[in-house]
Amino acid sequence: MSPETAVVVGDDGLARPPWAATDPLLRDYYDTEWGLPVRDERGLFERLSLEAFQSGLSWATILRKRSAFRAAFDNFDPEAVAGYGAADVDRLMADAGIVRNLAKIRATVGNAAATVRLRERGGLVALIWSFQPDHTPAPRHLHEIPTTSPESVTLAKTLRREGFSFVGPTTMFALMEAVGIVDTHLVGSHRRGSSEVWPG
Repeated sequence: MSPETAVVVGDDGLARPPWAATDPLLRDYYDTEWGLPVRDERGLFERLSLEAFQSGLSWATILRKRSAFRAAFDNFDPEAVAGYGAADVDRLMADAGIVRNLAKIRATVGNAAATVRLRERGGLVALIWSFQPDHTPAPRHLHEIPTTSPESVTLAKTLRREGFSFVGPTTMFALMEAVGIVDTHLVGSHRRGSSEVWPG
């Protein structure tokens, strides 16, 4: 690890942050998906839902269960999930493949309904991306990466007003990182600037 930056150079010669340097699942997610723009409703609803389920858990736990989550929640089709009733909630609570948290399951169903309602006013994608800031961080070390921002605070408040839950400022900042709205790749990482939303 360089004293100037916290990136770790892997056996493939590519520099990554420590969290993505060893676990093959996290490394692949970092290399191929994390931080790339997501601009479709289903994709954003999935990321929003998984960030909510991740609250209090490790992201690796969620990634390992991702295929099970997709199967359980109709591939995160907002219309399908919005139509879930009590029997579906019972089914999900009995599904050992996902995180069985009643509050988070109910929040996902409610958030799906809120996503469908938003279509009349531009949609979830336009709303979330409207909070892209004027500048993005340029961290060299993990401790320099913020956990919230003025935009994530306002986004959380806006989503709650629209009927969403489990959308706190920290969770929303993590979402913004994951879908390319901000670029918190460490300076020196091979992925810095890869979203093409922000320069490297």
